[in-house]
Amino acid sequence: YTPQGQTEVQGLTDYYMENARLIRQAVQSAGLSATGGENGPYVWVKAGEDSWQAFDEILEKAQVVVTPGVGFGTCGQGYVRISAFNHRDKVVEALERLKKIWKA
Repeated sequence: YTPQGQTEVQGLTDYYMENARLIRQAVQSAGLSATGGENGPYVWVKAGEDSWQAFDEILEKAQVVVTPGVGFGTCGQGYVRISAFNHRDKVVEALERLKKIWKA
């Protein structure tokens, strides 16, 4: 890597990790359990017994795409994974939508 390339990679890493911090903060502020988002760009949210049901509900009510945790193995059942890989404005918008259904 060139010094310029390393700087750009670090800038992108910092950007996505800030998105992860925002996601984690929103999840915890809603009183939900969040794991991850500190050393990687994914936040795991405890979402009940069935991660596919949680996925469907989030998609239907908030129009936000998350990943059912069970897709990563049986230990992921009951969780959904939220990715920080997006533009900041899209992350903020998704979090606003999610907050509305988490309050319900």
